[in-house]
Amino acid sequence: METPHKEDTPQDMLDISKIPNLPKDVKDKLENIKTKLETFRKEVLEKFDKYIMGMTLLPPRKPMMGQGMQPTLMQPGLAPGMPPIQQPENKDEIPVLVLVDDTDSQKMTKFELKSKLGQIILKIGKDIDPNINAEVIILSELWQSCYDAKYDYLQLIAAGAPVYDTGMLSAIKISELHKQMVLKKFEKYIVCYVLAGSLVQGKATKDSDIDVFLVIDDTDVKKMTRVELKDKLRAIIIGMGIEAGEMTGIKNKLNIQVYILTEFWDNIKEANPIIFTFLRDGIPLYDRGIFMPWKQLLKMGRVKPSPEAIDIFMQSGDQLINTVKFKLKSIGMEDTFYAILTPSQAALMLYGVPPPTPKETPELMREVFVKKEKLLEEEYIKILEKNIQIRKDIEHGTKKELTGKEVDELLDGAQDYLKRIQKLFKQIDKLKEEENIVRTYDNLITVIRDILKMEGVDKVKEADVMKHFEKELIDSGKIPHKYLKMVTDIVKARKDYDDGKLSKTDIDKVHKSSQDTHKFLMEFIQRKRGKEIEKAKIRVKHGKLYGEVIMLGSIAYIIHDLDAEDKQISKAEITADGTLKNFASSSQEELEKALAETDIPSKVFIKQGIFQNLKEIFGKDVEVLLNN
Repeated sequence: METPHKEDTPQDMLDISKIPNLPKDVKDKLENIKTKLETFRKEVLEKFDKYIMGMTLLPPRKPMMGQGMQPTLMQPGLAPGMPPIQQPENKDEIPVLVLVDDTDSQKMTKFELKSKLGQIILKIGKDIDPNINAEVIILSELWQSCYDAKYDYLQLIAAGAPVYDTGMLSAIKISELHKQMVLKKFEKYIVCYVLAGSLVQGKATKDSDIDVFLVIDDTDVKKMTRVELKDKLRAIIIGMGIEAGEMTGIKNKLNIQVYILTEFWDNIKEANPIIFTFLRDGIPLYDRGIFMPWKQLLKMGRVKPSPEAIDIFMQSGDQLINTVKFKLKSIGMEDTFYAILTPSQAALMLYGVPPPTPKETPELMREVFVKKEKLLEEEYIKILEKNIQIRKDIEHGTKKELTGKEVDELLDGAQDYLKRIQKLFKQIDKLKEEENIVRTYDNLITVIRDILKMEGVDKVKEADVMKHFEKELIDSGKIPHKYLKMVTDIVKARKDYDDGKLSKTDIDKVHKSSQDTHKFLMEFIQRKRGKEIEKAKIRVKHGKLYGEVIMLGSIAYIIHDLDAEDKQISKAEITADGTLKNFASSSQEELEKALAETDIPSKVFIKQGIFQNLKEIFGKDVEVLLNN
């Protein structure tokens, strides 16, 4: 987030006349503290100018019912998860919230930054007036609360009176008001309300728009078409945005995009770069439980463009070039821009990179294909950058028109660019195919080593893996002979790749057999692993319930009720004499990780001491089940 210079910032951001519904006594109080807040603002900015995104005067806090104490929502130096400290009610308190940008914090942890700045800023306020209670919140903490569907911070900021603002407080204030207006009227239709754009990407200036996205649920529409629903709600929602701008004094800043759920899902499947950016960077100010799973799936790499979408991106360039010859000069400029931008994003997707925004595309193309892989020449990046800059100049009005010569240059450059990009697609295909051969071989050798280790053959040299695979697994009949041929083909393909002799036929052959081979070997490991794990289990019955103790190395995991939907799981250390001690709570995730990572001995012995533990855990009526 760029912080405006002090000379660009109004000297007095607290405009009492713009705060609605103020009682006279509160208004008089604000006039009295206005000078103190101005002094506080100046001193904080002089010390921490580059960190401060905003300061706002909060409304008076109400005491807790039936008590003379009240909680402070945020307190400097308070670690995440710690309960707020109870403070006595102070009718003269001047609560100020300070928003700190921690996106570039490298020398200290985010909590350390919050704690350090919080203590100093609190002292600055107290030195000016003991009643000034300055509370610091860092930006990542604010966004995390939104990810967790906790909107207390947003409501506080929306209700506050800005003392200083680089743009974020205004964005939250108008977005929060607009969100509440929309939810009040259309809550059952709203899937999510998301803040996006340059504000949340850390690239905003004081003139940046406030971009918000809404997704409307159209899956149960019966009385009208989906298009009618979108158009009807969109018109009302945008009208509410104008109204919110009038109410907050933040006019012509809110940029509202409305999507219907089915359309939005299609955009995800079609790899629309705008939607990918929206999922990656967006901050949910309201979420019905759909946006955050999408965001997490994208982060995990599970939201990927389909091969069909990539093909569409690749083929779109030539089609648009043919169209551009018949359009007016301004339209021609627009089409040449997308004609080379869209295939560029397709090339990045084919390489394995999520499609970036138009502004990010040239630099990412340069980093990946020019510098890293050395597959593309710098001159073609210049063509792409020139198109983007001309379009930006026309859009912003700094360039009024294009000459015929400029249109011809754009068209010629776009055609040259497309020819080169088509060659780049083939280069990327070849690169990925060769990488897949290496990856397939490495994964295969790793899996075979794991199987041999389970069979008691450890520390096998790579050159001897195939010999042991054939002797221990194929000749013994544990794995069908056909898989020896498949594995041999993959090993040969890797050798041919190293010798520079890998043919297209070899690649196709390996791709065909590698998936089946890898799937079979993984299932072999899982079956054998399952048998080993069964040896480490003690199954018991206590009352009408069934439980289980799983002995994994030096730790035992206890499942108290196997049939429970939400299983209670605990763990304990296994001592040398076979008894259990140091019991602690555990989880399904921890147990699954232990099952995957722990080496289980071929024989597990149950010593006498554990029978007393079973009575203590499950009760005196516990029964040990055999052969289950």
